[in-house]
Amino acid sequence: MQNFKRTTFTVAGVAAAALLSLTACGGSGSTSGSSASSAPMASSPSSSMASPSSSAMASPSAASMDPAANLVGPGCAAYAQQVPSGAGSVEGMALDPVAVAASNNPILTTLTAAVSGKLNPKVDLVDTLNGGEFTVFAPVDDAFKKIDAATIETLKTDDALLSKILTYHVVPGQITPDKIAGTHATVQGGSVTVTGSGDNLKVDNANVVCGGVKTKNATVYLVDSVLMPK
Repeated sequence: MQNFKRTTFTVAGVAAAALLSLTACGGSGSTSGSSASSAPMASSPSSSMASPSSSAMASPSAASMDPAANLVGPGCAAYAQQVPSGAGSVEGMALDPVAVAASNNPILTTLTAAVSGKLNPKVDLVDTLNGGEFTVFAPVDDAFKKIDAATIETLKTDDALLSKILTYHVVPGQITPDKIAGTHATVQGGSVTVTGSGDNLKVDNANVVCGGVKTKNATVYLVDSVLMPK
C-alpha cells in the first residue's frame, strides 16, 4: 500500500508539474502574442501621422523656392520655351549673381558687354552689381537696336555717359512684382516710374517683357527699350 501511495503521489506530482509548466508556457505565449500584435498598432498611427506632416512642411518650402513663381510679363512663356534649362534659364539664373546670370542669358548680350567693360573698357560694373541687393531693369538686345549707331559709338568712349545710363537701370534693394508699381530712386540718382500691373507693366516708356526674374542677389525686369535718365 505504501508503494502504491508513493507511486500515486509521484504520478500526481509529475502531472501537476506538467500542468503548471503548460500553463506557464501558455501564459507566456499569450503575452508575447499580445505584445507583437499591439506593437504594429502603436507604430502604424505614428508613421501615418508623420508622413502628412512632412509633406505639409515640404510643399510651402518648395513653392517659395520656385524661381518662376512670381514672373510677370507677356514674354515669360516664350523665354521659357527658348531657354528651358541650363544657366540661362529662369531656374539657372536664380543660382548666380546678377552680372553672371545676365551673361548666361542669350537675349542680354549687349547689356552684358556694356556692364563688363567690353563696350567701353573704362566701365566695368560687374563687381558692383554682384556685390549688393538690387532691382535691375535689363534692356534686351532688341532694345539696344533702337538706339542709333552714332550714340552707340559715343558710348564706347564716353565712360561718364555710359555709366550714367547703366546705373539709371539699377535700383537699390529687391522689389517684387506685386510692389514694383510706383517711383523708385536709382543708383544713378534719378528716378524711374513703374506703371500698370500684372503682365502689363511699363518702366518709364519701356514695356516689361518678363519681370520678377530672380538671381542670387537681384530681381530682374527685362524691358524692350533702353531707359534714358531724365
